[in-house]
Order: sequence, then structure tokens, then C-alpha cells
Amino acid sequence: MARLLAADQLRNWGLPTDPATHIVAELAANAATHGRLPGRSFRLTLYVVGSTLRIEVTDTRGDRLPRLHVPDALAESVRGLLLVAALADRWDVAEGRFPRKTVWAELRLPVPEPAPTSCGGASD
Repeated sequence: MARLLAADQLRNWGLPTDPATHIVAELAANAATHGRLPGRSFRLTLYVVGSTLRIEVTDTRGDRLPRLHVPDALAESVRGLLLVAALADRWDVAEGRFPRKTVWAELRLPVPEPAPTSCGGASD
């Protein structure tokens, strides 16, 4: 659901959905799997500052900070943060007011191409 909502918002802003939606999916899955307490969920925040898209996922398990793991070749999980690290320009975790933590990732947005200028086609 987080991935679909993020894709919809990014399209509304006129921004590319990839790789941002892949990052959202991984961070949301991690929050739902490892950062969830009964009766509490997580928060997804997207915002743009200048030419940077920032993705934040906040959960209520500040006692469980994420770590990059290098899985063995047969591992079926533990690749989510490796994917985030590969796709994002920057990422990290920020400890919030206990018991919260926020895992964030940033993407540089493509520079928009200037609109074509019209040239006078009539000759004197």
C-alpha cells in the first residue's frame, strides 16, 4: 500500500516513480516486519527540497536500529537495505524521541529540461 500511495503522490508532483517506489517498498516492509508493535503502525513521509526527494519511514521500535547485512548466496532475505543503499544517493537512520526511529533515503531528482523556445519561422 505504501508503494502505491507513494507512486500516486510522485505522479501528482510530476516526478519519476522509480527508483523511489522500490525504496519505499523496502523501507515500509522493514518497518512492518521489524519495527511494528501491536496497535502501532509506521509513517511514510515524502518531500522535496530543491532537487532532492526525501523518503522517510518512521516506526516505534527505536530499540531495533537497522544494519546492513551481507547475506550469503542462499539467503532468502536480508537484502532490503542493500537495495536501498544501491538505489539511494544517501540513506541513514535517525533516532527520534523514544521510542521512535526514522529510516530515510534521498534521491537526486533529474534536472527538468528547459521548455523549447519558439523560433520565428517567417522570413522577411
